[in-house]
Amino acid sequence: MSNQLDELRKFTTVVADTGDFQSMREHRPTDATTNPSLILKAIQKDAYRPLLEQTIQDHPNASTPETLDHLLVRFGKQILEIVPGRVSTEVDARLSFDTQATIERARHLIALYEKEGISRDRILIKIASTWEGINAARTLQKEGIKCNMTLLFSMAQAVACADAKVQLISPFVGRIYDWYKRNAGSQWNEEANAGINDPGVQSVTRIYNYFKKHDIKTEIMGASFRNKGQIIALAGCDLLTISPELLANLAQSQEVVQPVLNAKEAGQLDIAPIKANEVAFRFMLNEDAMGTEKLAEGIRAFVADSIKLDRIIEQARA
Repeated sequence: MSNQLDELRKFTTVVADTGDFQSMREHRPTDATTNPSLILKAIQKDAYRPLLEQTIQDHPNASTPETLDHLLVRFGKQILEIVPGRVSTEVDARLSFDTQATIERARHLIALYEKEGISRDRILIKIASTWEGINAARTLQKEGIKCNMTLLFSMAQAVACADAKVQLISPFVGRIYDWYKRNAGSQWNEEANAGINDPGVQSVTRIYNYFKKHDIKTEIMGASFRNKGQIIALAGCDLLTISPELLANLAQSQEVVQPVLNAKEAGQLDIAPIKANEVAFRFMLNEDAMGTEKLAEGIRAFVADSIKLDRIIEQARA
């Protein structure tokens, strides 16, 4: 009898949200995504420490930022030996408000991958969905560098990314859920806000329906899940990136999975187009307290973990 993970694969491309190679081998995702937090978590395990040591040995004169990029690419290369599809590698979150620096860092990462003989078609460059990051992605896409826009919490961000013709967006589910649950406090009703009623699920569903209604080619990959119910409620989404723990939960369950999102049905909905210029973006995002707060919070968290990675690199080199 098939399990939920196998059933989900019938409707959605399954992506591993981890830097853990063993989990990827076990659950056989099509793609994999990484970020500074996941790499930090991996590199502190004994099994992955040799990757850092070898990177430093191979590039003894590299600066800390250069060493970090080499480390990210080393992880990415190993991941691509496991998954048949693509790996997402993130530009340093400290560049989230610097368009030109983001472009240059993305080009550098792609050059490192290509030097290793890996085609850019197998790489997605992850960039925070700030206005500056989206503009960087607009330029990179024209150069054939495919982008995965992360830390995406609002329709304003999604529409701007679509206008930039990015390859893929990663709207977050769990962090939206966290925000609404925290703000509701003692008034939060878990049962009433589960499944298709989950605020994070509803956000991704709105974006999915908008994109399919307006025939937008950008791929949608739901991300940041807190529980299995959120994943099942988005069955049918283009892609879903899932943590090892939740991949295991899905693999251990035989409950029925049915497609929830449907592109054909979305195409029949009455959804007006939304302006995608900078004024509209900034105003819409400002009006969305959750989106504004979670974007800023997400960048701060990734920056903090990037700084920790820097320190680990510097200590290992000493």
